[in-house]
Amino acid sequence: MSPLTHKIYINTLILIVLVTTAWLIYIGYDYYSMPLEERFYHPGHADLKPSGPYGHGLGIIGTVLILTGVFGYMARKRFRALSHLGSLKYWLEFHIFLCVLGPVMVLFHTSFKFGGIVSISFWSMVAVVASGVLGRFIYLQIPRTIQGRELSLGEIKDMMEGLGNSISESVQHVPLQTLKEEIIKNNLSAEKSLGFVQRYINEYKAKNKFKERLKAENISSSDIKTIMKLVSEELTIGRRVETLHTMQKYFRYWHVAHLPFAIIMLVIMIIHVAVTIAFGYTWIF
Repeated sequence: MSPLTHKIYINTLILIVLVTTAWLIYIGYDYYSMPLEERFYHPGHADLKPSGPYGHGLGIIGTVLILTGVFGYMARKRFRALSHLGSLKYWLEFHIFLCVLGPVMVLFHTSFKFGGIVSISFWSMVAVVASGVLGRFIYLQIPRTIQGRELSLGEIKDMMEGLGNSISESVQHVPLQTLKEEIIKNNLSAEKSLGFVQRYINEYKAKNKFKERLKAENISSSDIKTIMKLVSEELTIGRRVETLHTMQKYFRYWHVAHLPFAIIMLVIMIIHVAVTIAFGYTWIF
């Protein structure tokens, strides 16, 4: 998948979630915003309540999406026979998509009524989604191949060396080393003050100064864009190398928190589905 195709793919998934959420709000806002004791008199109550055709359907679709996202990604991750079905990176992104869209539908299935044992499953689901967002952030801090495999420290250093050589060849007469020294100096002071936020600010300021220097050297806009992209990539990788061991440790701890909530959610979800089937609420499609 090319970078442009991947960007379109990600934006399409985001758009689907946003449009679906907006549509669900539009369809049932009047009903969902009413006090619980007054909803019975709403003309859409029969359809929008959790056991109604619309509410029940959202519950089924949301559950199927969650289960597909969870077990599909687990299967791709654990069984090498499925490796030909696409890189793990894209499966993770689709897993996140399904496990965000599914809970959104389940949320509207509940009609914002939380109680009983099902509430444990719901809040576990919320915890899973929240921890998933955090896990995605940590995942992105660990350099990987395009297939999603974690790079070794040696591979990362080789990548940085290659980027550094590419930049140096592009700007032989511009003191690139000065930029690096300025960033390192500022980042050392940032560690003593505002931490990683200040590091981003320092890098942003240093890159702007470097960009102005390139303009002063009468380098074309297209070349400046290419050079600044390489500089940004090198700085990003360098920053991630510095925090690599910490992020790897956080990622291991993250699994300890994410998995139990997911198991609780799935167990109570199965109980909930079994009870609803026992009461006669079956597949409606």
